Amino acid sequence: MRVLIDADGCPVVRLCVRIAREYGIESIIFCDSAHEFCIEGTKTVTVSTGADSVDFYLVNQLAPGDVVVTQDYGLAAICLGKGARALSQSGMEYTKDNMDALLFSRYSAKKARMAGERLRGPKKRSSAEDAAFEAALRKMLCKQ
Repeated sequence: MRVLIDADGCPVVRLCVRIAREYGIESIIFCDSAHEFCIEGTKTVTVSTGADSVDFYLVNQLAPGDVVVTQDYGLAAICLGKGARALSQSGMEYTKDNMDALLFSRYSAKKARMAGERLRGPKKRSSAEDAAFEAALRKMLCKQ
C-alpha cells in the first residue's frame, strides 16, 4: 500500500506525507510542471501541464490497495474501479455508494456553468477540515 497524492491544488500534501511516514507507508506526490514540491524523503512525480495529465499518470501508477488523496471525483471513480481507496482533502471517503451522486453533482455544476450561471467557489479551508482529513486518513491507513 502507498499513499498517492494528487497534489495540484491540494492543501493537505504535507499532512499526508507526515501521516504516511508515521505509519511507515510510502507516499508519492503527483503534480504538473506548474507546481513545485520538494519534501525530503518523498518521491515527487512531475508531469507536463495539460488537461488531466496528472490524473492519467497517477492512474497508470496505481495498484490495488493504494490510497489516493484527490479532490477530483472523476479520478476517484477510476481509482475505485482499479481496487484503490480514495479520500477527499476534506476527509470524505469516496465509495461506490456515494460516487454516482458526486459525479452527477459535478455534471450539473458544469452544465450550469456552460449555461452562463455563476456558481460559488469553495469556502475558505478551516482547521476543522484538516482535523477531519487527518482522522479519516489515519482510519483508512489502519484498515490496511
